Amino acid sequence: MNGIEDMGPVDYVVIEFPGNRMTGEAFPLLVDLAERHVVRILDLAFVRKETDGSVAALELRDLGDEVDLTVFEGASSGLLDQSDLDEAGHALEPGNSAAVLVYENLWAAPLARALRRSGAQLVAGGRIPVQALLASLEATEETVPPGGSTAA
Repeated sequence: MNGIEDMGPVDYVVIEFPGNRMTGEAFPLLVDLAERHVVRILDLAFVRKETDGSVAALELRDLGDEVDLTVFEGASSGLLDQSDLDEAGHALEPGNSAAVLVYENLWAAPLARALRRSGAQLVAGGRIPVQALLASLEATEETVPPGGSTAA
């Protein structure tokens, strides 16, 4: 990479683990995405929201032996600071923990570079939760008569 102009879009997610229970099942899939150069992990941090509402950053070694996260040691670009972790903690239910992941979408980098060269810029973005998609599909199915279409 020559610099920030060559980067793909950067996203973040906060993934809540109810009852601080991490199985580690998804982590090999994240490693696979990184190894296949689909994403580049810029930051991975963990937080816990105590039952009193306070938020604490967790170290990988604090997460226990059930999940091997050593592959993620050093995954820190410095983009996340304590205020980001506090903000992520506000989204959690008390007694739960979360992973805060910042990643570059490497798959989209060539498109992003071409758009930048042409003078285009991303002015809005978002994510549609799967639950909202399912609700929308269900609503559409309810308005279409059986064996019919909505076209006039």
